[in-house]
Amino acid sequence: MSEPQASRLAAVASPAEAEQIIARLGSIMDNLLAVVDEETALLRGGHLTEASKLGMKKAELARHYIDDAERLKEGKQSFAQAMPETLEMLRRRHEEFRARLQINLTVLATAHAVSESIIRGVSGEIARKAAPSTYGANGRYNAPAPRASQPLAVSRTL
Repeated sequence: MSEPQASRLAAVASPAEAEQIIARLGSIMDNLLAVVDEETALLRGGHLTEASKLGMKKAELARHYIDDAERLKEGKQSFAQAMPETLEMLRRRHEEFRARLQINLTVLATAHAVSESIIRGVSGEIARKAAPSTYGANGRYNAPAPRASQPLAVSRTL
């Protein structure tokens, strides 16, 4: 974390302030999970363009989440004994949050792997079609040389 951001995020000073931040953190988690669930559903349905449009909203909510979580962590000693049940509830909620994010990350990784596989397949097919079909001295088909492959351009705007 940069020095200006660290000074901007003052530690929680009182249990009342901690309650406010925990309530806001719960709201942020709800909103972030709604975006993550929508993104997961879109990715599973193959709607990559629509899913990519959620990135900015997800990043903004994640930034707010991290900021509030850091503030709570920094000031934990000042209110931890006054509200142990609230902190335990927050821990449980965070574990549920983490599990749902893991599902989203798995879907994102799968979409990435599938996309990469498709691109590699297209690239290989272009290289195969561009290479001459010849046989070597041993009577076997000569595979195209890796250096002979054509560059492949991909448009990210669909």
